[in-house]
Amino acid sequence: MNALQLLFNAITVIFIAATMFAAGLGTTLPALRAVFTDLPLLLLTVLANLVVVPLLGWGIAALFGLPAAGFIALVLVASSPGGPFGAKLSMVQKGDVAAGTAMQVLLAAVASLTFGPMSSGILITAEVGAGISFDVAALVRTMAILQLVPFAIGLMVRHYARSTALSWHPAAATVSNVTFMMVLTGMLLGSWRDVVILLGSRTLLAGFVLSVVAFAVGTLLATGPRTRRTTMGGIAAVRNVGPPLAAIGIAFGDEQAVLGALAAVLISGLAAALPIAAVLGHNRDDGTAQDDGAT
Repeated sequence: MNALQLLFNAITVIFIAATMFAAGLGTTLPALRAVFTDLPLLLLTVLANLVVVPLLGWGIAALFGLPAAGFIALVLVASSPGGPFGAKLSMVQKGDVAAGTAMQVLLAAVASLTFGPMSSGILITAEVGAGISFDVAALVRTMAILQLVPFAIGLMVRHYARSTALSWHPAAATVSNVTFMMVLTGMLLGSWRDVVILLGSRTLLAGFVLSVVAFAVGTLLATGPRTRRTTMGGIAAVRNVGPPLAAIGIAFGDEQAVLGALAAVLISGLAAALPIAAVLGHNRDDGTAQDDGAT
């Protein structure tokens, strides 16, 4: 493994840990408790994100006849809910930010344990990628350490030292945002030939379609006023890049073709989700969408 690859891996680890630490610093126990006690919302959102969207990712990859790298990337992304940009989409669309943030971190924490078995099961069943060695136990351990531990630490700091958490949160969020851009840039630079090949390809289109369909599924499988339902749609549309990156490192040896496909899927997914959230936010600014009392 060369120095650039080691640097990329180190930045990826920092990104995952910083993202979950910032999420913990920004989350309160009452907010998490509110999500846990709203059983209809909790069960429907978990069903949408942990079962329906991964199966949709499999179906879309098969429907579009994606090559192995694109198929793997789409399934990994679809199986990984709880992306931190979901909380940002809640703000963009002027939705239920408190519920969205709490659900995002909850999904990310649960997916630390479910991502490996779900994505592995789909890829093995679909028989994609000959000779894949997918160590589910190693992936679960890795994601539990990189996601659950930093989140738990951040949550405890917020609970026991609120002023400290509030002062640390902007810096942690900045580290998360900066390292995300560095990781995305690293994927693009390291796999630029693969990304160029994918321009105008079915892989980009499949990532776009998955994000749009996930937004719709997340909205439909939610309860409460429309602002909350579309917030859950945004949470479903933006997936967590940390577990797929870890999986590519563990199971695929950071294969450039898969990293390039992952970058393409992530970019096309964001290109789909951001305009939807922006339109919703614009409508709410104009008062053309009277959401708060809608059911």
